[in-house]
Amino acid sequence: MRRRRLLTVLLAACAVLTACTGQDGDDGDTAPAYQRGTLRVLASSELGDMTPVLDQVREETGITVRPTYMGTLDAVDLLARGAADGTYDAVWLASNDYLRLRPEAAEKVVSETPVMSSPVAIGVRPDTVAELGWQPEDVTWADVERAVRDGKLTYGMTDPTRSNSGFATLVSVASALSGAQSALTDADVRRATPRLKEFFQGQQLTSGSSGWLAQAYQRRGTVDALLNYESVLLGIPDLTVIRPRDGVITADYPLSSLRSSNATAREDVRRLAEALREPEVQRQITGTTHRRPVVAAVPPGPGLDPARRRELPFPGSRSVADGLLDSYQNELRRPSRTVYVLDTSGSMQGDRLDRLKQALTDLTGDFRDREEVTLMPFGSQVKDVRTHVVDPADPARGLDGIRRDTEALSAWGDTAIYTSLERAYDHLRADKDTFTSIVLMTDGENTTGADAGAFDSFHASLTGAQRDIPVFPILFGDSDRAELEHIADLTGGRLFDAQQGSLDGAFEEIRGYQ
Repeated sequence: MRRRRLLTVLLAACAVLTACTGQDGDDGDTAPAYQRGTLRVLASSELGDMTPVLDQVREETGITVRPTYMGTLDAVDLLARGAADGTYDAVWLASNDYLRLRPEAAEKVVSETPVMSSPVAIGVRPDTVAELGWQPEDVTWADVERAVRDGKLTYGMTDPTRSNSGFATLVSVASALSGAQSALTDADVRRATPRLKEFFQGQQLTSGSSGWLAQAYQRRGTVDALLNYESVLLGIPDLTVIRPRDGVITADYPLSSLRSSNATAREDVRRLAEALREPEVQRQITGTTHRRPVVAAVPPGPGLDPARRRELPFPGSRSVADGLLDSYQNELRRPSRTVYVLDTSGSMQGDRLDRLKQALTDLTGDFRDREEVTLMPFGSQVKDVRTHVVDPADPARGLDGIRRDTEALSAWGDTAIYTSLERAYDHLRADKDTFTSIVLMTDGENTTGADAGAFDSFHASLTGAQRDIPVFPILFGDSDRAELEHIADLTGGRLFDAQQGSLDGAFEEIRGYQ
């Protein structure tokens, strides 16, 4: 499986923020000195909405939570590699199900307290629900597959290799469509593959985060539905939220102490979990985040259907889980089509160009089967346009071609950002059968060619699917944040920061959006 976890940018930042002297923990391991009352927590990215709740808990307990947010599967990889030891006191993921499939990660955790829950669900435009003749309480995953097959339903979903919401959705769909009566097996996945291929033809949006996915859905206005956690969907206006009748996977958000932490930190984690389960706090959680309480005495908040749904079993082995992810990446989902618009102006000479070459070379290990990759280096103008396809029958040919063209990059000329972006859009046109995007890497400001106003006019002239192609700029070197943020906002993309971290980390993070 071509899945990489380059978290250099996060690790470097965490090292700076949490550097401190060590002391012996209560289990004999070396652990950093814990500052009483401030817990360093590795948290799933969607937990940013818990800030008001944590502020209230801090007033009552004196415990401050200092979170670092990332995708659940990325966080599990971090734990498995031991890179969280001494950097965090606790982990707070959407679910520990995948963690338990990784013994090297599971052994890092010494406690687990569920705090709240949210099942996977489908949020559908009300007019689409009416057109399909659905009764929300009766809809099944088979109904969803049938609507996709008939060309009546399109949807967005987060990347299962990054986000637990995407992974839980993938498992829910595979379990339901395979007819599995227990934990998924390799045979179940093989049996369901033809139907899964049909199902994922309806996916028209992908994302590394639920927040960007919701924004892209609302911006485009042409996608019929979103697949995500119920809590996320209830926060988006004008969606009918459906929990399929044949079952779902539910996130239970366990707060867990890490083995590398000391006894004082673990006691504070216990106190924090206890406070979060207090009835008053549970009512605040369900009322403000749309998640379900885990304390029986507290009813679900407004808009949360109390009817029970079958809980689908999680895969029983890592090989099945990773095999399902690999199948999704390389066979089930729509292929990716990306133009990498690469600044190779004179200011990139030396170390910056070397870093770019290394980052792109490393990235080839992550390209998927059927993926189309175009390298478009530019200076005063676009210097070259080279396109490669990762053919499943001979992937090495495409990957080797990308590496050769990367190594041949040279730095000279001025910086024509906007002219080069226009060329990228002209190259891509529109393709409804791929996830299409542009990645812009520049180390400076625009100095020649079209200016920002001209590019705004050019983008406004685009129509249909071509106008929906997002640009993902990377802030690097001396590039202008405001300039790149404007490009991201205009095109519906997102800015990635390599000034505070690594270039390879930024390229890797973008993969969740391609």
